[in-house]
Amino acid sequence: MNNVVEKFLKYVKYNTKSDENSNTYPSTSGQLVLAKELEKELKEIGLSNVQLDEYGYVFGELPSNIEKEVPTVGFIAHMDTSPDLSGENVTAKIVENYDGGDISLNKDVILSPQDSPELKNYIGKTLITTDGTTLLGADNKAGIAEIVAALEHLCKNPTIPHGKILVAFTPDEEVGEGTKYFDLNKFKADFAYTIDGGPLGELEYENFNAAGAEIVIKGRNFHPGAAKNKMINSMKIATELINSLPKEEAPEHTEGYEGFYHLTSMVGEVEETKLSYIIRDFHKESFQEKKDNLENIVKNLNNKYGEGTLTLEIKDQYYNMREKIEPVKYIVDIAYKAMEETGVTPQVLPIRGGTDGARLSFMGLPTPNIFTGGHNFHGRFEYIPTFAMDKAVEVILKIVELTSKI
Repeated sequence: MNNVVEKFLKYVKYNTKSDENSNTYPSTSGQLVLAKELEKELKEIGLSNVQLDEYGYVFGELPSNIEKEVPTVGFIAHMDTSPDLSGENVTAKIVENYDGGDISLNKDVILSPQDSPELKNYIGKTLITTDGTTLLGADNKAGIAEIVAALEHLCKNPTIPHGKILVAFTPDEEVGEGTKYFDLNKFKADFAYTIDGGPLGELEYENFNAAGAEIVIKGRNFHPGAAKNKMINSMKIATELINSLPKEEAPEHTEGYEGFYHLTSMVGEVEETKLSYIIRDFHKESFQEKKDNLENIVKNLNNKYGEGTLTLEIKDQYYNMREKIEPVKYIVDIAYKAMEETGVTPQVLPIRGGTDGARLSFMGLPTPNIFTGGHNFHGRFEYIPTFAMDKAVEVILKIVELTSKI
C-alpha cells in the first residue's frame, strides 16, 4: 500500500486553492483539472459508475462482492486547498529517519519541535514537508490519496469480501461550499466518513455550531476643526462594540469545548466601518446566547448613538453534527474498532471547526470524520508522516471489513 505516498505526491502538484470571492463553482479552475484526473484514475483502478458532474464533484462506486445485504459505506475527501497560502508549485520535501531536531524547509523557514512539539512523536519516521513557500495540501489531498489507495487495494484483491462502497471528492470545502451541490441521489450510502482529520487517531463526530455576522456602522464626518458635538466617528463605535464582547471568548483564549467570537475583518473610516465576525459554539443554548448577546450590544449602541447607526446581519452557517450522529452512534464505534484493530489509538475529539460531514449529516447522510495524519494545515509548516497515511489506508480497509460483517 506504499503507493498512497506516490499518489499524494502527485496530487499536491495540482494547484487547487479555492477562492471565497469567486462567483463560479467550483471557485477555481484548478480543482476541475484534478477532478478530471481523479475521474480517470477511479476508472482505471476498476470502479463503476464513475462520474464527474457539472459542479466538479467526482463520484464512484465499488459494487458489493458478497451475497449478504449489508450497509453501503461512503468515503469522502475534498479537492481544494486553503486560500490562506499559495498551493501553486508545491514542492514536497521528504525527510527520512527524522532525528527529532529542526527541519530546514529553506534558508529562511525552519520547522521546529519548539513550535510543533508533536514532531518528537515521529523520531525515526519519514515525514513529508513543504519547502517553506507554500502549503503542502495534506488537507485534503492526503485524504484523497488514502481513499484511492484503499479502493485500488480492494480492486486488485477481489477475494476480499465487502459490501457496496461509494466514494466522492468535493470542491470548495475550504470556502464553506463543499456540499452546496452534493447530490445524494448519486451517493446513496447509509453512512459515510470524511477522511479529513489531522493527526493519527483523530475520530470526530461533533463540531462547532457556526454563524457569520456582518456589522455596518454609520458615522458622521465634519472638518475636525469644527467637529464639536457634530462628528460621530464610526471607527470609535466599532471599538466600543469590540470591547463590549467578552475578551476571554476569543480564539486565542479558548480550547476544547469553549466557543468564541472571532473578528475576521475590519475596514473603516469616519463615515463608515464594517466588521465581520464568526461565532462558534458546540452547544445550541450557548450558541444562541452568543448571537443574542451581539444583537443586544448592537441594540444598546443604537440607543446611544441613534437608531440605524448600526445594522447587523447574522447568518447561521452549519450546525453540530453530534445530534444527527448520536442516533446512529454505531458508525463511530465501527471507526473506533477499526483503529484499535489496526494498532491506532483512537482520539475522540470535537472539531474546532466544520467539515463537509457536518452539513451532510443534516442533509440525511451521517458522516463522522477520520484522521489523515497531517499537521499544521493551511500554512508553510504543514507536514505529514508517511506511516500515518499507511495507517489511514488500513483503517479505511478495516471499516470496509467490519461493515461487511454487520
